[in-house]
Amino acid sequence: MCHFVRLIVITVAACVTHPLDLTKLRMQTMTSHNGAGPSTLKVIRQTVALTGLRSLYTGLSASVLRQMTYSLVRLGSYEGIKAWISNGKKTTAGQLLLAAGIAGGLGGIAGNPADILLVRMTTDPLKPLESRHSYKNVWSGLIRLVREEGSRGLTRGLMPNTVRAILMNTYLLANGLPFTNIQLQDSLLLHTISSSLAGTVATTICSPADVIKARVMASTSSSSIIGILTKSLREEGPLFLFKGWTPAFIRLAPNTVLLFVFLEQLKNAWKFTQ
Repeated sequence: MCHFVRLIVITVAACVTHPLDLTKLRMQTMTSHNGAGPSTLKVIRQTVALTGLRSLYTGLSASVLRQMTYSLVRLGSYEGIKAWISNGKKTTAGQLLLAAGIAGGLGGIAGNPADILLVRMTTDPLKPLESRHSYKNVWSGLIRLVREEGSRGLTRGLMPNTVRAILMNTYLLANGLPFTNIQLQDSLLLHTISSSLAGTVATTICSPADVIKARVMASTSSSSIIGILTKSLREEGPLFLFKGWTPAFIRLAPNTVLLFVFLEQLKNAWKFTQ
């Protein structure tokens, strides 16, 4: 299928779900006693009250770039990796998991710089003025990131980000249609149901790595992942690992549906025109 069609789907998904992504990242990076923090609705109300509705799309350029790197690589490489592993034979469950994990890891690596910029651009307003990055857009942010932190700055949070990407892709792609025993025809309904259920489980599985990734990327200090994790556990308790779960779930369900359902329908439409 033409990569142009994938780009359309990925860009639409990023634009539709960005306000939830922004809310999730702000909740994940907020520190609070015993892991308790403001609700999803409260964070959205505070965001709108502070700078208006447009502020819900702060960092949109980074979100689109992230999708065009992370999602395009993980989705685009999956079928090729699966075919290479199976070597022309019927794929086994283990081979599907391996292909999805490799594709997810590659996507996480490719999208890491954009992910750093997305985290920083969306959470900047929560910081004191002297601590803000104030990136004008994703491209100026990328230039400043390399100039100020060197090439190593592009790999900040790479490990938890890659772990999250592997977990997410393994579940969504290898188990994206986990309920094949249900007597439903291969249809829009089946793709919608399976994508929604896959998104629910994936949100819970990936939450700890997602929160750690966000905190590491938001930081510019020399603190290690272990240091940030230990400090957060000591001050907020283990529940901090599930901060932002609600907007992550609300975001992932439609995002997954948009990616897999629209992608499937566009694939069919593309084939029809050939």
